[in-house]
Amino acid sequence: MKNYCFGVDVGGTTVKIGLFDREGTILDKWEIPTRTEGNGEKILPDIAQALQKKMEEKGLQKEDMAGVGIGAPGPIDKDGTVYEAVNLGWGVFSLRDTLQELCGMPVRAGNDANVAALGEMWKGGGQGYRNLVLVTLGTGVGGGILVNGEILNGATGAGGEIGHIHIQDGEEDACGCGNHGCLEQYASATGIVRLANRILNATDEDSVLRQGKVSAKTVFDAVKAGDQAAVQIAEAFGDYLGKGLAAIAGVVNPEAFVIGGGVSKAGDILFSFIEKNYRKYVFHGSRNARFTLATLGNDAGICGAAKLILE
Repeated sequence: MKNYCFGVDVGGTTVKIGLFDREGTILDKWEIPTRTEGNGEKILPDIAQALQKKMEEKGLQKEDMAGVGIGAPGPIDKDGTVYEAVNLGWGVFSLRDTLQELCGMPVRAGNDANVAALGEMWKGGGQGYRNLVLVTLGTGVGGGILVNGEILNGATGAGGEIGHIHIQDGEEDACGCGNHGCLEQYASATGIVRLANRILNATDEDSVLRQGKVSAKTVFDAVKAGDQAAVQIAEAFGDYLGKGLAAIAGVVNPEAFVIGGGVSKAGDILFSFIEKNYRKYVFHGSRNARFTLATLGNDAGICGAAKLILE
């Protein structure tokens, strides 16, 4: 009986791995370094070796394993083909087939943000919803979209790249993707700092934010303390993100938006700035979408990867 599986989440610095039972209980989890040298040629062999070592440690045979689910950055289509994962050095190849050959078990693969969305739907803040959008507000803005419980991959796995929706004309700074005026430039942790610097430079208003290094955390800490300049920054952030999420809702009509990433550590106060703007811009058919915080943290990726293979 195939009672176990592995969930793998490939990041730019570490690979997170979990051993799961069929009910989705994490039996063990650990990390290995992501060795990106040589165009990332060592990453998958390292993973296969780590899985084999864990099976030996736990006394498991391949016959006990349902397989391996894996999430990785970059566009990955429903057949497990990667269309360049730049920060890993990967070009275009079949992630599924390559890892399957290395480990001798069935493999299913997906984009890391999409896989994290699956994890949150299964075990986290998205439980109870089958149509949801995971929004990760970190260094960038990531997204994963589930429609009727299925990942929305798109033609080349680039579905759900919500951070690169064009949201602002006339932006002179370039986004990391090379375009100008992407949502990521205003709603990510670095985007909030950009907004803060612009707003603080445009006014002489007294603010605690002038006393030290500005970050997304210091902005929302200042908001909680009633700092008016910080509130203005948060309003601008909420307007951009609310508008972007309203555009997404016009296409996929979600039941819920699950907000994760480092910025989400500010907590429910985020929603007071996001929701009112979302409801201002959104088509009425999607106006009642719920907003909730992601709860799985760093385990979202391995949980979603496990769910991939258990489906």
